[in-house]
Amino acid sequence: MVNTAQPIDVVAGILWRGGRYLAVERPEGKAMAGFWEFPGGKVEPGETPEDALVRELGEELAVTPLTLEFWKEKIHVYEQLTVRLFFFHIRKFNGSPTALEGQSMAWLHPRAASDTPFLEADRDIVDELAVLDGHCR
Repeated sequence: MVNTAQPIDVVAGILWRGGRYLAVERPEGKAMAGFWEFPGGKVEPGETPEDALVRELGEELAVTPLTLEFWKEKIHVYEQLTVRLFFFHIRKFNGSPTALEGQSMAWLHPRAASDTPFLEADRDIVDELAVLDGHCR
């Protein structure tokens, strides 16, 4: 059966530090637990993607982005839902990322991240970041 649901808007932040970006593992109890992703989450009604990303990063990681650079938008269809993802590069932020939701975190070098089991919707982004390494930091 094909999923024809309206897409859920989701934001994802690519936080950079020292030539690496932050990835977080979805914790037990969440859908698709054990897969890695870029930090972020759902856009709530009345929020802009930028507002949602600032809120999500504060709630999940206790950081506040100082710069948000929109990079790309994509739609991904899972069997059970469709998501419209908004990806932002974040090169400056206040705070030190802290796993407030019990998630594992890792700073990944773009060329070495392909072995990490990312969510299906993020895999092409991981591949693209590896190719762009050096141009997007």
